[in-house]
Parts: sequence; C-alpha cells; structure tokens
Amino acid sequence: MSGGLYSMDKKEFSTELNLKEVKPYGDTMNDGKTQISFTLPVPCNDESIEAAKLLLKKMGFENTQVVFYKELTEGFTFFNCYGNCTHTVDYTTIHVPKVESNKMDMHETDDYIKQNLGRKIVVVGASTGTDAHTVGIDAIMNMKGYAGHYGIERYEMFEALNMGSQVPNEEFIAKAIEMKADALLVSQTVTQKDVHIKNLVELVEMLEAEGLRDKVILCCGGPRLSHELAKELGYDAGFSMNSYADDVASYIAQEMVKRNSK
Repeated sequence: MSGGLYSMDKKEFSTELNLKEVKPYGDTMNDGKTQISFTLPVPCNDESIEAAKLLLKKMGFENTQVVFYKELTEGFTFFNCYGNCTHTVDYTTIHVPKVESNKMDMHETDDYIKQNLGRKIVVVGASTGTDAHTVGIDAIMNMKGYAGHYGIERYEMFEALNMGSQVPNEEFIAKAIEMKADALLVSQTVTQKDVHIKNLVELVEMLEAEGLRDKVILCCGGPRLSHELAKELGYDAGFSMNSYADDVASYIAQEMVKRNSK
C-alpha cells in the first residue's frame, strides 16, 4: 500500500474522491462495489447462474458473484448479485430540474397566505384512475400527515378535500369544478406498463378540453415521478420520494401568489 493506491484483483485505483469520475462506493472510495437484483425468465439451475454472471459483465461489472438465487415459479429465477462497476459519471455536469419554491412549515405557509393572498386556497387531491394506493395522497393531505409533517387538511389557510383512491378523472374534474379548486393534486403509485403516464396525460387533456388547465395549479406525485417528467406531461410541478406536505403546500401558496400578482 502506497501513494493512496490499493491493489484489487491485480488492478490499482485511486481512493481519492473525483467528482468528474464518480462510481459506486462499497468498502473503499472508487471500488465500484454494487449490489443488484433481477429476475430471469429461465429455470433455476447452473446455466441460469452463469447467464446472470454474463449479463452482469455486459452491464459493466467485474468480479461478478451470484450470492443468492431462488426459483420464483417454474421457469423464473430471482438473483441477488455483487460486482465491481467499471463505469463512472461526471457529477459536475449533472443538472436536475427542481420545483422552484422556498420550503416553509405549516405556520409559515399559513402566515404567508394570510399576508399575500388573504383567503383560503382550495385543494382537491386523489389517487386517480385504477390506482388503489392512498399512502402518498394521505401523507400529503390527511390532517395527521406523515413523519411529523402535518397534512394540508390541518393548515388554517387551506380548504382541502382528499377523494381517496380509484377516482376516475371525470369525477376528479367534476369535484374540482364544484369546489372551484385552485389546485389539483394527483398521486400515482401503480406504474406497471406506464399506466401512470397514460392516466396523467389523460387528465391534462381533459382539463384542456374543459378550458380549465390554465385556471388551476396542477401537481402530481409518486415514487416513479419527478419534476422533470411532470413538466413534460403538462403539469406545473412533480413531487417524488421524500416529499412532504410542507413541500407541496409551500409551492402551491407561492405559485398562487405569483399568479395573482400578474
């Protein structure tokens, strides 16, 4: 061992952080240690193990190991594997579009709305389409909130309605019209075969057909969504993992004030 270099499988690599060449970290900086899991549609046997290793090598992994494998059902095998990633990314060139707002807590948001808007903001939310999962929309809207972050129902300056799950887009829009909603929140958890994309696009198209799209703040959220994707689909903002009511309420309040000042 010398000069900050370690020998690993007859190769030497620098242990110093270089943001222009970032790779996975396991035990030592730049060792590339990675855990990866996948399922192959093949029988559970020695040939399938070798197939998994060959795929890992094609993905750019060295020193590949299958540490666990199990037949899921006849003709399908699950693998848990390790390997050293050989690829790197230039972290310094990465730019990710983000929701542009200053995050405030519940009391700060209420005060901000009182001072700058002077009325309650009406918000309608739901898990639309066939999505039966409410964990996301409940975390944002329900009074108790999630992880110590109170939901929008608890805010003094919001009038909030959580319609729950499996709400057809037609019913969602009808309720928004009835309540004269300022903002619509859509949660999407089920993403098999991109069903969330189809549902989200359908909602935008229906709002446009009703002449309502520009009259509401339209937000979506879910574990497979990002702000960038949301914008591409025609939404004003997208909230992904680790987003709370604070993030959503702050954005809606500030966007409302911005629009009213125009």
